[in-house]
Amino acid sequence: MQMREISKLLGQFAMVGQLGLSLLMPLLLCLFGCYLLVTKLSVGAWVYIPGFILGLGGSMTTAYKVYQSVVHREEKEKSKKDPGEVYFNKHV
Repeated sequence: MQMREISKLLGQFAMVGQLGLSLLMPLLLCLFGCYLLVTKLSVGAWVYIPGFILGLGGSMTTAYKVYQSVVHREEKEKSKKDPGEVYFNKHV
């Protein structure tokens, strides 16, 4: 394998790791905040339900932003390629 291929592969692994953290951390932070509310302020356990929903919303938002950055990077790399290159669905 060439060094460029290894670098690209490591970049893809890093992106998968970043996506995993983007999905997990907002949910964990919201649930930790709910735990603090329940233990320190004696709020009812019902607070976990909105905390879970807000955590999922935050996870989806950050995952979507990571997805947008990947698509933008792919489009940028695609525009750098040879404009005269013929693709499968572009014959002219």
